[in-house]
Amino acid sequence: MDAIKLSRWDSAEHLKTEEDIDLYLNACLEEAGDDARYIAKALGNIARARGMTQLARDTGLGRESLYKALSGEGNPEFSTIMKVVKALGLKLHIQAINQ
Repeated sequence: MDAIKLSRWDSAEHLKTEEDIDLYLNACLEEAGDDARYIAKALGNIARARGMTQLARDTGLGRESLYKALSGEGNPEFSTIMKVVKALGLKLHIQAINQ
């Protein structure tokens, strides 16, 4: 019997279009609840898909600190999240829960 070769799932490898990124981030926002690290990790996946080096240039933050902040293990400041969102060409949208 042939062994099945498995590889670790990496969301960044599947974020190829703007639509992919939009759908992915919105799904993550829905799923995250109040888990800010979940959103940071999702932004990290988008950043890796687009290129962390360019993101570092665009935000003025170091690559290593971005990797840490967006790993899902870090605890980035909201200002860092907003810089990343803007540099990725995204915007957050707030909507009342009852709508």
